[in-house]
Parts: sequence; structure tokens; C-alpha cells
Amino acid sequence: MHNGLPVWDSDTHYNPTIETMSAYFDPEFREKLPLLEQYKVKGRKGREDPNRHHYAVGKVAYKRILGEAGPAATPVVNAGKRMGSKAPSSGVEDDLVDARIADMDEEGVDVHMMVPGVLMNVSMLGDPAFEVGIMRAYHRAANDFCSKYPHRLKALMIVTGNDVEASVAEIKRWGSSSWAVGVWPFPGMERPLDHPDMEPIWAAANEQGLAIMSHSVAWDPPYYPGYRDVWDNLFIGRLSSHPWGGMRAVASFLGAGILDRYSDLKFGVLESGCGWLPFWMRRMEDHVHYVGTTAPLKHTMEEYMTGGRFFASMEMHEGEDMVKMVTTFLGDGVLMYASDYPHPECKFPDSADHVLAWKSFDESAMRKLMWENAVRCFGEP
Repeated sequence: MHNGLPVWDSDTHYNPTIETMSAYFDPEFREKLPLLEQYKVKGRKGREDPNRHHYAVGKVAYKRILGEAGPAATPVVNAGKRMGSKAPSSGVEDDLVDARIADMDEEGVDVHMMVPGVLMNVSMLGDPAFEVGIMRAYHRAANDFCSKYPHRLKALMIVTGNDVEASVAEIKRWGSSSWAVGVWPFPGMERPLDHPDMEPIWAAANEQGLAIMSHSVAWDPPYYPGYRDVWDNLFIGRLSSHPWGGMRAVASFLGAGILDRYSDLKFGVLESGCGWLPFWMRRMEDHVHYVGTTAPLKHTMEEYMTGGRFFASMEMHEGEDMVKMVTTFLGDGVLMYASDYPHPECKFPDSADHVLAWKSFDESAMRKLMWENAVRCFGEP
């Protein structure tokens, strides 16, 4: 808390390693572990414990430097330059919950909303049982992790359209828990987000009062749209990944009329930035009439996006002027503060201070950005 102002960070990350997750695997999933052994990779040095592991299936490495004809002579390895003055504590994305709370206290942050690591990349193997096994284990691990500080640690559930029945069962099992505040759906590599197969997931989330959140990915499968169309370059890939993923998700979800069918459902995008939202809202509305091919819609795109059921996290690099522009355009009830902790893009330990120094936001608008909009999206902590 800063000078009486509470702070809710709407986009932080929790990515437990295989070693942490192993205690939560179902017996039938354990039988499949030998098949996954070949996909184990070590934690990224400087960000994770290199002696622990994650699964990475079908990972794409971009190899070309812009202006050069082919791949670089020395392989491109870049997990992101550290943008803060120091690194967050080691292990906070895995199982060291007390160290995470200490980092939150140092930054003056009251609540972390945690996005799971990209566990669904096992979908590349073509067997939904792998996804279900990871999904169930992750939810158990998140429950134990968050339960130690139930009013400060919240997280998204992750579900798959490749086994809707199992996904709905998980939503019903954990939906009333203190930590579960939203659902991040992975429809499948070939299934659109708006596909009718996903309807039971929307119904279950609506029943449980959980927001549907989209968080595209930049490094690992299941990839953002167009991930193979960036001319083999990491700069273009990382630059386009989150915004384009967010654009597609917003157009798909709103254009399918899902918010019309579920009157209490909320929808949002994370780590996609916000500067594109006014442009996309106007362009979508034009194309509803110009191109069509949406579901029959009861509202305009502006009404969907400014009516209190759509939310988006800001990005630190967008700066005061851009965030202010979007707030002026869409109103002050849409954007949520986010730091991307503990990833290198966060400005730890000064992320919250960086935004709170913005003078163009009055006290009411700043309170909405830093706290109230997240409460409206995710519920009281």
C-alpha cells in the first residue's frame, strides 16, 4: 500500500517447475512421465533455478538478426534484458511463497494475480491426457501456494478445449476457492476461441463468477497467431506476439456474442498492452457492418468494451501519455495496473512507484487503475 492507496498487480507469473509439480500428479499421469522426459529443459539461468526443469514441446527459436541474410553465426539466446534496478528473489515463480510476499512488501503491492506458466505446450503431443494431467496438478499446486496468503495471492485457472468435460470439472472444483479469480482458456491449436465446443467452459465460469482472461504467449507453444510468419526474427516475434494475440482474442470473443449469452461474464486481456484498444474497438465496429460474419450482436463494440465487463492490463513501457489517452478514450473503468513480475520486463522494485508518479491521473482515476478495476474484474481479495 502506498500512502493509503492499495495496489493490485493484475499480471504476475507463477510457473512451478516439474520438481514442484511432481507431488501433485495423478497416478495415471505419472505413468506417462517417461514419454515426457525428452522434453525436459532446465530453468533459465538468472531467472530460475537451472537445476530444476520445465517441459518444452515444439519450441521455436528465432535465429536471424534483422538486416542479415540468414541465421546468426552465434545462436540468438535472449530471455529479455532486466528492466528493473535489481532482480526479484529467486524461486518466487516456483515454490518460494515467503520470498514472493517479501518482494510484494518491498514494492508496496497488496495483491498479486498470477498467470500460470505455459503448461499447455504438451498439447503439441496430440493427447489431451497430457494437458489434463498438467492442468490438474497445476491447480493443486496453486491452491497450496496461494492458501498460505489467501488475501494476497490470486491466480488464473487454466483449461483446455481438448477435454471440455475435464476442464468444466476443474472449474467447478476450484471455482469457489479463495485463489481462483479467473479462467485462462486454451481452445486447442486448431480450434477457435469462439468455437461452440467451448460453450460449457463459458457457462461454468459464468456460474462460478470467474472472469475469462486471455494472455497470449511469446516464447513457447501454444503460440500466438502468426508465430511462423515473423521472418525468423526474435525482435519481430516478441514485438508482435502479445498485441496480435490480444487483438484476435478480443475480436473472437466479442464478435461471437458470448457476452450476450452470459450476462454476468467478464472478459479481459493481459500483457497485450492497451494502446491498440481504441483503434481496435473502432475498427471492429466498422467491420461488423462492413464485413459481417460475426454472430448477431446486441451491442456495439464500444458498449462491450466500456460497459464494465471488459478489462485490460496496461504495460509499463506504454507510459503515462498512452495510458492516459486510452483512459480518456475508453473511460477509467477498463485498465488495470500490471508489472509482469517477476519477468525481466518488470521494473522491480520500483514498478508501482513508477506508475504512481504519473501526475495526469487524479486520485479517483489512479485508485481505479491500481485497485478498483481489478476488484471489479476479479472480486474482492
